[in-house]
This record gives sequence, C-alpha cells and structure tokens, in this order.
Amino acid sequence: MYKDMPVISDEEVEQALWFSMEQVVRNLPEFTHKFQNAYSENGFYQPIENQEWTTGFWTGEIWLAYEYAKEKEARDQAISGNSEILKKAGEIQVASFLNRIEKKIDVDHHDMGFLYSPSCVAAYKLTGNTDARRAAILAADQLITRYHPVGEFIQAWGPMDAPENYRLIIDCLLNLPLLYWASEETGDDKYRQIAEKHIHTAIRNVIREDYSTWHTFFFDRKTGAPDHGATWQGYRDGSAWARGQAWGIYGCALAYKYTKREEYIEVFRHVTQYFLEHLPADMVPFWDLEFTDGEEQPRDSSSASIAACGILEMIKSMEEKEAAVYEKYARQMMKSLYDFYAVKEPEASNGLVLHSTYSNHSPYNGCNHCGVDECNSWGDYYYMEAMMRLHKEWIMYW
Repeated sequence: MYKDMPVISDEEVEQALWFSMEQVVRNLPEFTHKFQNAYSENGFYQPIENQEWTTGFWTGEIWLAYEYAKEKEARDQAISGNSEILKKAGEIQVASFLNRIEKKIDVDHHDMGFLYSPSCVAAYKLTGNTDARRAAILAADQLITRYHPVGEFIQAWGPMDAPENYRLIIDCLLNLPLLYWASEETGDDKYRQIAEKHIHTAIRNVIREDYSTWHTFFFDRKTGAPDHGATWQGYRDGSAWARGQAWGIYGCALAYKYTKREEYIEVFRHVTQYFLEHLPADMVPFWDLEFTDGEEQPRDSSSASIAACGILEMIKSMEEKEAAVYEKYARQMMKSLYDFYAVKEPEASNGLVLHSTYSNHSPYNGCNHCGVDECNSWGDYYYMEAMMRLHKEWIMYW
C-alpha cells in the first residue's frame, strides 16, 4: 500500500519547521493579545478573544515555535533571538487562559484538553510557569465535572443529563491526557480514574465492527447502557468522518501510552488500516472517508497531520520492523502535505496548511458549513507537532 509514495526527508522537515516558526513570529503582532479563529477566511485567520474550543492550538504553535527557535539559537549564536519573543507571547496567552478558567469563560464542554494541554501544560513543561500549572489543574477540575458515573463517560456538549446530549464523542480521547497529567502533578488519582473509565467506554462503543468510527455515541440516561451511534460532522451516520477516524488513531495511541492495555495496540492497527485503505492517491483524505479520487468533495488536510502524530506516538511501543512500516506511512503523508498543501509564501496565507475542513454541511448531518477548504488551527498545530516528532525525540504536551 502506497509503497511508491515518496517520504519526507530530514531536510524537508527542517525547512517545514523553519518556515512554521517564522510564520508564527510574523503573526505575533496580531495574535499575541488575541487568538486565531478556528479557521481562516480566504486563507487568512481573523483575531478573536480567548473563546471557542480551538484557541489552545494557536498557543501550542507558539510553544512549538519556541522549542524549535531555542534549539536553533543554542546551536547557532548568529540566529536572532526569536525564542524570547515567542516565550513572552506564550506567557501572555497563558495569563489569558488562567483568566478564562478562573472566570469560567466558555468552558462548559469537554474540550479542556484541546484548550489547556498545548497551551498551559506545554508552558509548564517547557518553562516551569506556575500560572500555567494552576490554569491546567483548574481545567482538569472543570473537565471531570462532566463525568457521568452512569455510563462511565465524559459528556461532550450541552446541559448535563439532557437526554439529547447524553453522549460522548471520539474527539474526547485527546482531552484525557490533561487528566493523567493532573493526577501526576497533584498526586490525586481521581483524574486518572475518570480518564481510564472514559477511555474504556469510548473504545468499546465508538469503534464499529469494521474499525471505522462513530463521531458521537449515545447512552441510556437511566441505565448507562449503550444506545446508538450518530454523526454530527461526518457525511452521514454510517460513514467515517475523516477527522474522527484520525482522532481514533491518535486516541488509541494515547490510550495505550497511559493504560498499557495491549488490546489498544491491536485496535490502533485496525483503525489505522481502515484510514489508510480509504485515502486517495496522495494520502490526504477527503473530509469524509466515504469519498475518494474523482469526487467533487473538499479535502481535510488536518486529518492527515493528526493521524501522522498518532502513528508517530504509537511506533514508540512497537517492534522495530513494524514501527518502520508505520513510520513510512507517516512520512509519506507528511511529504504530501509539505509538497502540495503547506503554505509556502506568507503573502498567500497567514496559516500553515491549506485545504482543511472544519465543518461541512450535508443532507444527512446537522452541522454548520464553515471553514471549508481553508486553514484551520488544529491542522496547523498538528502539522507542526508531526514535524517536531520527525525532527527529534519530542516530549509531548499531551
């Protein structure tokens, strides 16, 4: 499968990281006290306040750029001091995240990990910022308020206990590392216990028999029994939303990292295989895996970066021969993104990766139509993360 596709070289990884770092620095005048919107408009992000579920990804780009700049400066004293500029910007954004969680501004949902892992956990790991630590622990406290003992899962959206919202979504697997980190930092096992229960419930129910994935899964409010799967952002209920499948790949890798349950490696293999078998020729998926070459449908380049990150995490726990096979898939996807999807000229876009899809309405789903064939903030972030993983032994923020 894809054996003739080229792989990204180490030199190209360096070039991608250098451009990304410089692009982040170019964006700081507009996006230090403000945040990037979830998606670009005609290729350019607009500034927003620290609201929505996506603002942590922009701050995560700042910290990835800081890591890379600091490393380059340590090796070459002639390189200008971008790391200090980036660090100061990141600290300003950390202060905003602390204010947000203390004042409970748009935090009544499950996306505390997306918000606080790449922003505040990253800042604490990289710089020891104590405000970042406080903010991230408060975010973990907020996240566990959405846990349902009846059903053993963290509710995604909406008022707690409302029958129409008694569900989880596959995305939440990426929010759970925040809870493991909180247990490690505080010594309180309650966060880890809730994370593990949610992981087991999610993987047991959100992955179908053919290893495609549901976007959302509902439970009986009285008994906690599994009820039914559905989509919100996929093409239809029975299809495989590309980003959801990618969350499943990365989510299984994280599930194994934190639980060491061997069955999650096997689930990862199957979920990843389904993703790979439903890619078009250039290995960058359409927005739903139902579609392939020759169909007039938008791509979702962000899904390729997410999947590559998950693969590069899981290969740390594989035997060398198998790991090499999966690493090649990740390098092939990143090569395609680098060659055909990545922004190469700042005049064309203030983002990093084109042709993503945030939310594409279909006759069979209930979502809005926005951010289609644009950059999006997580696509840019995971593109940088994947390149950083290929560049060095990266200590992840998750």
